[in-house]
Amino acid sequence: MRTKILAPAIVATAALTLSACGGSDSGGKGDNAAAAEVKGGQKSGQAIVLDQAKAKPDLALTDTDGKKYDLLKETKGRPTLLFFGYTHCPDVCPLTMSNVGLAVKKLPKAEREKLRVVFVSTDPARDTPKRMRSWLDAQGGTDFVGLTGDFNTIEAAARPLGIFIEKPKKEKDGSITVSHGAEVVGFSPKDDKGHWIYTTNATADRYAKDLPKIIEGRNP
Repeated sequence: MRTKILAPAIVATAALTLSACGGSDSGGKGDNAAAAEVKGGQKSGQAIVLDQAKAKPDLALTDTDGKKYDLLKETKGRPTLLFFGYTHCPDVCPLTMSNVGLAVKKLPKAEREKLRVVFVSTDPARDTPKRMRSWLDAQGGTDFVGLTGDFNTIEAAARPLGIFIEKPKKEKDGSITVSHGAEVVGFSPKDDKGHWIYTTNATADRYAKDLPKIIEGRNP
């Protein structure tokens, strides 16, 4: 298995670069550069506060119960974290979800019930609802929403957010390359728009510190 992280070009007070994340057969290949531009923000690991908020994707996919999940409807008026990744990912995806999971567990029950954490598969052919549920639970995300479905639909939803993903590719040696942006987008309950982005450098402590403010719709 091979993973490539598609990194956005970030215009901020400090340049943020996502390094490649790969398994043992990554072959030393470097990152792919995406053409997205994100303005605003602080140094790496902290929330990037967007100058222009991003619209929440109009996305309907299949959840881990095998039922249709309408993202706009189900998360309307709720603080939401959205991440695109896949369950066979060797490092970045499980690290990101486990960091968020650790942070969520520190929240009071009332705040946990308000928050929605949504994981959308970038490898839907392999990420069945059952597999996604088991994987999310293993990362500490028993309350996380897992979505899978048509790849083109998923890719089209990610692109306007500045998150670029490519269709999984089977290599000659039988390995599968999955390329995807690894940002977590935070949506405010006040206007249902994405105001914050976290890169792979964000720690569990960072999320734990910021989530109470995001839940209230305030900048971290």
